[in-house]
Amino acid sequence: MSRRHHFHIDHLGHSVSTTVQTGHTVVVEILVDGKETGYARTRGDRPVTVPVELPTDPPTAVSVRVTPGPREPSCRLIATADGEPQVMAPRAY
Repeated sequence: MSRRHHFHIDHLGHSVSTTVQTGHTVVVEILVDGKETGYARTRGDRPVTVPVELPTDPPTAVSVRVTPGPREPSCRLIATADGEPQVMAPRAY
């Protein structure tokens, strides 16, 4: 049975939202300031890292690391400059 999970964080003045649809195939969609900038698929509980850019001047490269399970998924934003992961807060939609 598939289920959608939503996560969010504000980073460098930009909104980063992630939707994780769990099930046999996991689908990850990433929005930056409301625009889809990243997409990935994985199977089962395999973690996936999706690179995205924040629209700063110059653009800032970051990654979103999604761990789908085995229970509830989790998301972390990884800033390429310092590599320090930040937990993305779950959101109920």
